Amino acid sequence: MKFSRHVTVNWQGGITDGTGSAKAGTGAFDLPVTFPRRIGEPEGATSPEELIAAAHGTCYAMVIAATLGRRSASAKATTVSCTVTGEKTDAGLKILSSALKVEAEGLQGITAADFEALAKEAEGTCPVSVALHGNLTISVDVTVK
Repeated sequence: MKFSRHVTVNWQGGITDGTGSAKAGTGAFDLPVTFPRRIGEPEGATSPEELIAAAHGTCYAMVIAATLGRRSASAKATTVSCTVTGEKTDAGLKILSSALKVEAEGLQGITAADFEALAKEAEGTCPVSVALHGNLTISVDVTVK
């Protein structure tokens, strides 16, 4: 079963003085974007890096839930955060890394040590991680409460 999603970006102006909006085809979001806010303080605008972090963190959270379920285990709650780091140099912009942090509470059917191993293994099966591998550094930090 194939599926697709799309975003339309409307942009007005140049790179440093222009503004735009990234609108989901589903209507789920319509977010402001500007280049100065991309590399500076966000001030309410988003960036490609933040959208990558959202995609990576969301995908990884889903993979964690699915992997727990396949092992007949569960967590009362999991929280995933993702930080994508980029760098602006004279050569241009480069996305350097994606740092995933997962915190699990109320594990059932799995030990904390086994969850840590599961979480690190799950990163390698996350479709967004797979798309990013070889292009940036991905790290996983696991906490069990």
